[in-house]
Amino acid sequence: MKIALLGYGRMGKEIEKIAISRGHEIVIRKDVDDIIDITLADVAIDFSVPTSAFNNITNCLNNNVPVISGTTGWLDKYKEAVALCTEKKGAFIYASNYSLGVNIFFELNKQLAKMMKTVEGYNISMEEIHHTKKLDAPSGTAITLAEGIIENSSKINWELGEKASEENIPIVAKRIPDVPGTHTVWYESEVDTIEIKHTAHSRKGFALGAVIAAEWIANKTGVFSMKDVLNIR
Repeated sequence: MKIALLGYGRMGKEIEKIAISRGHEIVIRKDVDDIIDITLADVAIDFSVPTSAFNNITNCLNNNVPVISGTTGWLDKYKEAVALCTEKKGAFIYASNYSLGVNIFFELNKQLAKMMKTVEGYNISMEEIHHTKKLDAPSGTAITLAEGIIENSSKINWELGEKASEENIPIVAKRIPDVPGTHTVWYESEVDTIEIKHTAHSRKGFALGAVIAAEWIANKTGVFSMKDVLNIR
């Protein structure tokens, strides 16, 4: 399979290693302002920057190239991307995190929220830790976790910081050198604490998941998620 890497930073380079090890060819390595012919690729993987992601995605969809996006911070235009994918009969996956373990963690988080919904006396809080070069805070993964809780609890929204109003979930975002990503959800009461946590040891897990998603989307039409890729029901 011929792959276009839209964004050739640390994640792009990690994806390249995994893709080549799985027998694929990298035909495009795009930095922010490069002009490319996306039709050279069978599939594109976008790990660029928020200001470039939407243009990268629309370029792929307009040229009938399936696209996998892991860039966060551009989701104000997500519905436009979905509409374009539908119009063009294209193929598109967005995920805030492509790690296979994190996507299982997302489902555990939802199940725990459902179980805790009717239990009184617990306060919910979250923390995410990433490397100092991560641009957005809280992380897209943390927002996805918060949304999973909101869908399955009485919480209404999330707030960045150690404290939040009663109806919202506080998310603490920390930036520490060389931390690939750690996400923790707490339910705390006067008598005990329930904690679930995912710790990434390297970027390899994110890269592997993105390549697996790119392999999976071949010859498909529609807007998908990692739940589809992993057949999680």
